[in-house]
Amino acid sequence: MRALPVLDKPTAPGRLPAWLKRPLPKGNGNAFTQTLLDDLKLETVCENAKCPNRPECWSRRTATFMVLGNVCTRPCGFCSVPKGEPLAVETDEPERLAEAAVRLGLKHVVITSVTRDDLPDGGASHFAACVRAVKARMPAAAVEVLTPDFGGNAAAIDAVVASGPEVFNHNIETVPRLYRAARGRAEYRRSLDLLERVKNTAPAMVTKAGLMLGVGETIDELFDVLADLRAIRCDVVTLGQYLAPTYKHSLPVARYVPPAEFDDIAAKARLLGFQQVVAGPFVRSSYHADEMVPTRAASAD
Repeated sequence: MRALPVLDKPTAPGRLPAWLKRPLPKGNGNAFTQTLLDDLKLETVCENAKCPNRPECWSRRTATFMVLGNVCTRPCGFCSVPKGEPLAVETDEPERLAEAAVRLGLKHVVITSVTRDDLPDGGASHFAACVRAVKARMPAAAVEVLTPDFGGNAAAIDAVVASGPEVFNHNIETVPRLYRAARGRAEYRRSLDLLERVKNTAPAMVTKAGLMLGVGETIDELFDVLADLRAIRCDVVTLGQYLAPTYKHSLPVARYVPPAEFDDIAAKARLLGFQQVVAGPFVRSSYHADEMVPTRAASAD
């Protein structure tokens, strides 16, 4: 296999290349978003996953809501969300989330969650309730869900689809060879099957998937995954740089991918037929998510 080119020198922990450094935004938008989230007792993936884009997004008064608590039942090697005994489901969370979306003035609401293998439906009914709550308060807003795999539970997937989100996002994260190190109990085929089921059930719904680069994948492995995604008619793909949340994190950064290489990969990926390919060091699944949605799903041709 042809490996992705490596940097001349190994990357030292904590030492970032120039393209991964950015200034902090000005203004009080960050404080406004933080105060609102605190008041409504809402979690975000921005904070829990230590997203490098949090200052920018919060300064623009946008955030990715994380429901079903902040404790995950799966120990994925790349993620900083706490693992352990999950919290009780808060039945009023959908209403609080919708209230936050209203106060923030969001036109595109992104909802994600921890993985809840302890729940019979993996939390799908709660996802659906959140989508319905937002749509009841903000009928003109688009809703994007970024879900776990629900253990492959078809009824759970269908329940979220039936709630009517405009975008159904599920991250592939990395190539199959690296799943055990990066994704623990997740299964590559299960994730593909989820996205395929969504598209088969609701052909006009936009499907979306994200991958991290710099974990140790090869270029051939990466494009094999992209080909698999197009084979199931995935509409949008995001490609970003993996950054270990802490220096001692179990999944180290294998390399930092230069911006020009992201551009080259994106250009080649578009030739596969995706409606949107968004790639770059700071790209994340929900970063500027409102700008990623194509005008139509690929299967609606």
